[in-house]
Amino acid sequence: MTDLLFALRPVLLTLLLAAAVPGVPAQTRAAPVRTGDYILAVVNQELVTASELQSRLERVRADAARQRAKLPPEEQLKREVLDALIDDRVQLTHARESGTRIDDAELDRAVNNVAVQNQITMAQLRERLRKEGIDYARFRNNVRDQLLTERVREREVQGRIRVTDAEIDALLDERRAAAHASAEYNIAQILVSVPDGASAEETARRRERAEGAKKRVAAGEAFETVARELSEDSNRAAGGAIGLRSAERLPDVFVETVRNLKPGEVAPELLRTGAGFHLLKLVDKREGDAFRITQTRARHILLRPSAQLNAEAAQRRLAGFKQQIESGKASFEALARENSEDGSAAQGGDLGWTNPGTFVPEFEEAMNRLAINGLSEPLVSRFGVHLIQVTERRQVTLDVKQQREQARNVLRERKFDEAYDEWLRELRARAYIEMREAPL
Repeated sequence: MTDLLFALRPVLLTLLLAAAVPGVPAQTRAAPVRTGDYILAVVNQELVTASELQSRLERVRADAARQRAKLPPEEQLKREVLDALIDDRVQLTHARESGTRIDDAELDRAVNNVAVQNQITMAQLRERLRKEGIDYARFRNNVRDQLLTERVREREVQGRIRVTDAEIDALLDERRAAAHASAEYNIAQILVSVPDGASAEETARRRERAEGAKKRVAAGEAFETVARELSEDSNRAAGGAIGLRSAERLPDVFVETVRNLKPGEVAPELLRTGAGFHLLKLVDKREGDAFRITQTRARHILLRPSAQLNAEAAQRRLAGFKQQIESGKASFEALARENSEDGSAAQGGDLGWTNPGTFVPEFEEAMNRLAINGLSEPLVSRFGVHLIQVTERRQVTLDVKQQREQARNVLRERKFDEAYDEWLRELRARAYIEMREAPL
């Protein structure tokens, strides 16, 4: 089995590490109070300073400008940003007290990921930090704190979320209804019309004619032949077929009549409407995609950075493997068997068929961008450095168990924000928070 994590809600490394990019002040560990700076709040043992508030405000304004988003009035914005900084401190101090640890190997991968995301080497990262006046050891501590906080938050918030079978059933019913609405049907009909105001005798004669058409079809005569001879609708020349249409573009009574038929089957009973008597046949049906997903089959070569092979060397080595594969000098399977440090090595790196959301986000995003047989650039994840190739994709319909599991995951995701807010309120209620006034 591969060592890549299966994750309901993966750790958001990209978002977390963006706050640690050189030039952006760290958001999770208070810097020493500088000359001219002052303390705005004390949160447990952590400080929130005016300079940190100003740095965060600058980031918020820059982000809003890029996104052309409207910000609240200045005083309200300051209050909201200060409140967010206090939330950061509350979570961080709780995470430190939880006993959770981030080992050095994982921290090294995360720091290297910052360099990769900024398209620079580790040497260049260190140099940029130096120019920005950021101590490298402090930078690593900031990243460690971010990873620690996210890990504890995910674990504790997810533990609060409960999804019932009734909620799953309701969501599946919603999806089925949406799928039925988007399903497409090609229905053929034999219509024997009944004029407005027709007498009982005339209506009976019309019904008898429609019943005769039904008996002929039941006896084996082609539906299309009978339709061309007897039907009184505009599609008689096409054997009564009205063409593929979505359910919403068809009369509800037509959809209900053919819903449970298989393509090629004729409805067992005549349908009576204001237009007359209809004998319906389901020619074709294309289901909605409520439970259809795209599965991907991929393979990878994983190299884990170590004292003997740092992340940059691993990337160069995988880049060399990519050149060998593209030039035909070596096969992906052989290189994976000989070099990959993942459990899939014995299978030539094959990860099997996987559903969306199976892998950690940085891996899955790279995989999803690849064409069939395409090779990725060396990719850094929290597990190491990967070379990825997609071999196949297919559309599949989830079975009942998979449908329920997918619905459970969707509901857990929907409930995450509410559970997070509740968890944070409880943390703040237990925390020591002292607000300070600006010095005169």
